[in-house]
Amino acid sequence: MICNSIRATTDCFIDTLKQLVFMQIEALTVLYAGSGGNNHALDYYNETKYPLAVKLGTITPGGADVYSYEEDSMVMDPKLSEHLSHFGINMMIMSKTDKTMTELQIDANIKLGEWSVIQESGHELKLVYGPGYTGLQNLGNSCYMNSVMQVLFALPEFKERYYDTAVDTFKRQTGDPTKDFNTQMCKLARGLLSGDYSKPLPPAEGSTPEGEKEGQKEQEGIRPNMFKTLIGTGHREFSSNRQQDVQEFFLHLLSAIERAEHTSRGTRNVADLFKYQVEEKITCVVSGKVRYSVRPDSILTLPVPMETASNQAEVAAWKEKKAQLMAEKKKINHDEAVRAKVSFSSCLGQYSSSTDIPDFYSTELKTKSPATRIYRFKTFPKYLVVQLAKFAFDENWVPVKFDVEVDVPESLDISSLRGGGIQPGEVELPEESGPAQPEVEIDEGVLSQLAGMGFDIEGCKRAIYHTKNQGIEPAMNWVLEHMGDPDFTDPFVPPGSVKSAGGGADKGGVASEDSIAIVMSLGFTREQAMKALKATDNNVERAADWVFSHMDELQQMEEGEGEEPMEEEQFSDGSGKYSLIAFISHMGTSTMTGHYVCHIKKDGKWIIFNDNKVAESVAPPKDHAYLYFYKREH
Repeated sequence: MICNSIRATTDCFIDTLKQLVFMQIEALTVLYAGSGGNNHALDYYNETKYPLAVKLGTITPGGADVYSYEEDSMVMDPKLSEHLSHFGINMMIMSKTDKTMTELQIDANIKLGEWSVIQESGHELKLVYGPGYTGLQNLGNSCYMNSVMQVLFALPEFKERYYDTAVDTFKRQTGDPTKDFNTQMCKLARGLLSGDYSKPLPPAEGSTPEGEKEGQKEQEGIRPNMFKTLIGTGHREFSSNRQQDVQEFFLHLLSAIERAEHTSRGTRNVADLFKYQVEEKITCVVSGKVRYSVRPDSILTLPVPMETASNQAEVAAWKEKKAQLMAEKKKINHDEAVRAKVSFSSCLGQYSSSTDIPDFYSTELKTKSPATRIYRFKTFPKYLVVQLAKFAFDENWVPVKFDVEVDVPESLDISSLRGGGIQPGEVELPEESGPAQPEVEIDEGVLSQLAGMGFDIEGCKRAIYHTKNQGIEPAMNWVLEHMGDPDFTDPFVPPGSVKSAGGGADKGGVASEDSIAIVMSLGFTREQAMKALKATDNNVERAADWVFSHMDELQQMEEGEGEEPMEEEQFSDGSGKYSLIAFISHMGTSTMTGHYVCHIKKDGKWIIFNDNKVAESVAPPKDHAYLYFYKREH
């Protein structure tokens, strides 16, 4: 992010640099290393309130580690070269001599159990180079983005859409390329797939390369600064330098692709590759009548039933031993850790089993009645993305991650989960609306607290709505009970709100009058403002950007040509048999902390992409991953 202090004044930065840039910034170095320090930089900030510090050894032509004590995080300075040149530092000729904060954080954890297993740190990995083997530099906790982009650009459809069309896209570009999504996707595709930037680094000056194998030199990789800035624009979390949930970023990216392709005629919407239709069947227990509905989805979220672990006694014994070691302040050998072993079939079985709905409004009985709900696939997507819900809260309401191994198969057959619609002998519930739902205003304070714990914001809105603003604890209980629901992360539209012309709720709800007024204040008509808000899920900041990048369409509206009808969502279908082609693993106690890496199957071999390090995998840790990507066999 561009920190507030930079936007406020450049003088603050210059004065701070005079005091700090030539110091070894101890407070920064020990931030993750934990080796102590004298807090000189922190004391200087407390005294002067000048917040910024630069770590000298990380200055390269591509940037440097800049830390803000005011925001308590790493930040980006868009004019770093200009600021450093004020002191005679030419960043274009500088080379990296120190580890970045991200690298220090990873080093501090690399020997801790799960970190070692997932990064395969106990094995000698052969580094690889060439087209499709280009690393991505970590821009400060951007590993979640790096992992997703590596997986997607390994798919042939993404190569066809963004790599093969890159030259034509660049030639057609007439506006600001830094704000054009398709241009930035093509640029990233060229960087990752051309092989031009996947080369071993030259030996450092003064080094002795005798005996060093050419294949064991790291590559620098590419810095996707422009792409990260663009994809995060208007989003509170993805515009920051904080760690993020890779699943949420994946869905955010798909939404960005859909918005961009809606305005690009004749291009393929690659977001459709992951879409499928979910069939929901609700049965009124008392009347026996049923209701079927179909909704789209892009991720299959599976619960992890820890109570089904096959080694519960061993896990309990390890926890007891660990607690005793901690009480005696003795060292814990993480290599001895015992993880719960849960079968993938139990995860899938819990998802596909029937669940109870205690307060279902039966249109047959015209009153509340117990009911059951069951989910099935109406269509099977080309690429099936499976998320294991490994995160929950402990007895002290502290977010925790399950220390679990799930035997995820490389070949998956879910053909038995195909839905068949209403069956012979079944009688549908009458189409009659239930009682009017009282309007519940979402408490922003409770919403902020829940979202700050790492829960999806749409799910948090649902929790507050269904608990009728009774406070944080009831809302959190609702979240914990329903976070495995397939629609938990879908855009929330309160029951009884305005419906779209097709009868369903608009994806982002109805734009508020305040939002419409803000966009209209830029000089556009009400119809144009509503179109922009609809295209950006009612995000005012993104809508403003959308307005200026779609002037031709808006001009057509002004001239009375009307807008083109929205294309219907496309769902491919085929067999329910899949093969595992990639997975993304998370290391750390929360999706908001830690580190992400991905493994991708290329030419029959598993390859690990750990930011700018790309190597052949020796022991792919598929039992420890968080997000899995399957390809339909036919």
